[in-house]
Amino acid sequence: MAEEKKLVKMPHNLILEDRHTLTVSGVEDIDSFDEETVVLFTDMGELTIKGESLHINKLNVDTGELNVEGQIHSLVYTNDDARRGGGLFARLFR
Repeated sequence: MAEEKKLVKMPHNLILEDRHTLTVSGVEDIDSFDEETVVLFTDMGELTIKGESLHINKLNVDTGELNVEGQIHSLVYTNDDARRGGGLFARLFR
């Protein structure tokens, strides 16, 4: 019998201070980043951070904590279905 692995979800929290400093916990992976956009994966879906002069101050892959500084304009979640190819275009062209 195969042993089942129990996935322990990390707590996912966002702390935004004065639209300048963002602390995110529960980060699984970072997809991409530049000075205007940071794209990362969490248990709650893909999170896109947009702004100006963004830079990553701290990333701890063991605890899943990320710290971003810069002028933050928006935080947008994309659900897991869109990330797995279940978005609008995938449904239209089945």
